[in-house]
Amino acid sequence: MSEVSNVKNTTMKGVELIGHGGPEMLQYRTDIAVPSLTANDVLIRVGAAGVNNTDINTRIAWYSKGEGDDVDASWSGSALVFPRIQGADVCGEIVAVGSNVSHKRLGERVLIEPCLREANSQPLAMPWYFGSECDGGFAEYTSVASKHAYKIDSDFSDAELASFPCSYSTAENMLTRARVAAADTVLVSGASGGVGSAAVQLAKARGAKVVAITSASKTQELLQIGADEVITRDEDLVTALGNNSIDVVIDLVAGAVWPEFLKVLKPSGRYAVAGAIAGPLVELDVRTLYLKDLSFFGCTVLEPQVFGNLVNHIEQGNISPLVAATFPLERVTQAQELFLQKQYIGKIVLTID
Repeated sequence: MSEVSNVKNTTMKGVELIGHGGPEMLQYRTDIAVPSLTANDVLIRVGAAGVNNTDINTRIAWYSKGEGDDVDASWSGSALVFPRIQGADVCGEIVAVGSNVSHKRLGERVLIEPCLREANSQPLAMPWYFGSECDGGFAEYTSVASKHAYKIDSDFSDAELASFPCSYSTAENMLTRARVAAADTVLVSGASGGVGSAAVQLAKARGAKVVAITSASKTQELLQIGADEVITRDEDLVTALGNNSIDVVIDLVAGAVWPEFLKVLKPSGRYAVAGAIAGPLVELDVRTLYLKDLSFFGCTVLEPQVFGNLVNHIEQGNISPLVAATFPLERVTQAQELFLQKQYIGKIVLTID
């Protein structure tokens, strides 16, 4: 396909995941081919890319429910194709466009919507995730369907803007699916992480009361970003909050505490989940589910309006970036090491010079 381009390079630097396993599976290279475009695509010069749980989960095949064969280790439940450039959180500038895309988009500063409904100029039967089913942003250049590259008008830096796409769209999607409104009291687990801290801010932007669960050392920081109340991870939720006290649970943790979430939910309460960092297997008393008329929402695929709503929140100043640290792209393994320590609030971001 013909394209309009401001790029003379044919190769680029980037980080390739060459297989499932440890950090040694991440290889920094300077001779990767610059992506080619199909008709509906744009090429983006990456300014910064955020680090996420999904990067590590994908690398270690955490998403696979099999027994070592890794045939379902991607977000869509298929085998991952190697080498793969990861990175779902991307801020950058459009530097080339496919033949069906207006050349007026050249030079636009954009955020990439990580949940993809189109790839290679074709609609997808099942959505892909950027950096999982296709190459992502841990590189000097990346390509995506034009519809998934959202123009952003903001004074925030590339690193600050790269803290938003994955975590904040995941949080906004959970709030959207659970129909969070100003009258609700919302409980957020894992509130100091990327998605959790995003959910705190976005729930407050809707006018809701927010109760955050975090470690004692991070209490003050959660209050500063908008939490109305903070309880620590070692507290019993029913003792701290009371039965039937919460309208909506936004859960990124699951694990052993999970039955307590259902106890604190009010009748007709809503539970939304998009993570299981404390363990994916939980104990469910089905009687609680149906006797309290609870609604459960598993949240991966973004509702169509979610990413546009997120961009509007950013441009209107309703939410603020939380960048804990930045690393150059070639130090991706050190960035992931710090990420896994979970001793920070917000996001760790890779910068691409």
